[in-house]
Amino acid sequence: MSGVKRAVVKVGTAVITKKTGRIDGDRLEELVKQIAYVKEKGVEIALVSSGAIAAGMERLKIRNRPREVQELQAIASVGQGLLIRMYTDLLSSRGLDTGQILLTQSDMSHRRQYLNARATIENLFKLGVVPVINENDTVATEEITFGDNDMLAALVAVLIRADLLVLLTDIDGLYTADPRRVREAVLIARVDEITPDIERAAGEIGSEFATGGMSSKIQAARIAVSAGVPVVIANGKKKGTLKKIIDGKRTGTYFPSSTRIRLKKHWIGYAKESKGKLIVDDGAASAVVEKGKSLLPAGVVDVRGDFAVGDCVEIVRSDGQVIGKGLTNYNSVEANMIIGMKSHRVRELLGERGEAIVHRDSLVVFNSKGSPKSSEKRSSR
Repeated sequence: MSGVKRAVVKVGTAVITKKTGRIDGDRLEELVKQIAYVKEKGVEIALVSSGAIAAGMERLKIRNRPREVQELQAIASVGQGLLIRMYTDLLSSRGLDTGQILLTQSDMSHRRQYLNARATIENLFKLGVVPVINENDTVATEEITFGDNDMLAALVAVLIRADLLVLLTDIDGLYTADPRRVREAVLIARVDEITPDIERAAGEIGSEFATGGMSSKIQAARIAVSAGVPVVIANGKKKGTLKKIIDGKRTGTYFPSSTRIRLKKHWIGYAKESKGKLIVDDGAASAVVEKGKSLLPAGVVDVRGDFAVGDCVEIVRSDGQVIGKGLTNYNSVEANMIIGMKSHRVRELLGERGEAIVHRDSLVVFNSKGSPKSSEKRSSR
């Protein structure tokens, strides 16, 4: 951990609440104490924190978590202000300033907003401020059930070129089985590759007041390590866990990373929302996956969805396997006109816009495990 100069720490609802679902002030104070320690070590830190709904439920004296999205949004609007005030007061007591950032999937999906979010966080770091980031639950209907901020934390870690992502949860890390149900479950200290066996081991470990389980953390780890950001999943309820991680002491489950996908392709693959699908034949699939070629109209057999030029589309085999994602050079109407056509016919019909329906430079290819292929990766950012 000696090379860590910038870290993203995600704290789940289960970590900062009591069994009753109420915010645990002592645990928040312990977390902030460790954040101050990390800052003293010269590490820039961004905190991605869940808990807005829990804080709102406590203030409004609501015992059971509602199921209706609109009700959850209203509760989140009450709780978000309470949560950021808690962090602001606790960080201020240790001489640290706080900056609140609320993001939605839409913010991460649109390139201009994505880059603007990066610029904002970079400037907060320059000012010595601790960014406290959360999904904007009050307007982002899908985000409330999205995975307890795990995906957001991974995307933020990639966005700001972090050296480490720490996912703090309420168990010690990834086990071979759910340790709450299986006594023989063993902690997995290191995961060099996220295989289907690892995903099965993650299962669905969650809590009453949190939406994310271990499986969402594994998916977040996949996103981060593919961009060169190592990940640690550890128990945030235990005192000093973050301090131990920064000090290089073994704790939790470690996901190392030695290669990086180019950041724009990572954005296409994981942050950019897909607007449609291009179904391709075996020849086109082979050219894209095995030979690193652009996707040409001749290899497309079907077009699904309504998309514009520059939108993101999934590249799908006829058997339904998603083999990649990319930015299309044609809208859905034009794409339907040119499927199966050779390049010279496309030029005759639509002019000299370019032969590829998705150019290789704007296309990320996935392997069978859902990660970018090694050919998509490079050693520098």
